[in-house]
Amino acid sequence: MILALDPSALIQRYAGGPHSAVVNTAMATADDWVISDLARAELLMALHRLSPDPRTAAKLTAAARADIDAMLVIPIDDRALGRAVEIGTLYGLRTVDAVHLAALDRLPRPLGLATLDARQMSAAVSLEIEVVTPVEI
Repeated sequence: MILALDPSALIQRYAGGPHSAVVNTAMATADDWVISDLARAELLMALHRLSPDPRTAAKLTAAARADIDAMLVIPIDDRALGRAVEIGTLYGLRTVDAVHLAALDRLPRPLGLATLDARQMSAAVSLEIEVVTPVEI
């Protein structure tokens, strides 16, 4: 299966957290990993924000960049932005969540999405994306 990764899940992988095992297991069993351009930027910025010092930030972002190098990065272009308007309007999502899902909607199924972001979960299920999360939907 292709596994799409949302920053909310990836932060667990790099910074640790109660759901890191779920994320790591999902990544270990996936055939391929994908991330949108927007999610990549969001992740790297979040790791800097949550780091207590520059050394920790450098360590966390280096780990994230190593994984990102192994991922397919989905571009955010006019096609994705147009689809984001449709998805965001239909499911009442924030722009950032709609853009993430619009980028992923280009991919063949079966497709999984590792996320802890409840705003994305029901919309992803409606788009026939399997949600990988420790949170009840």
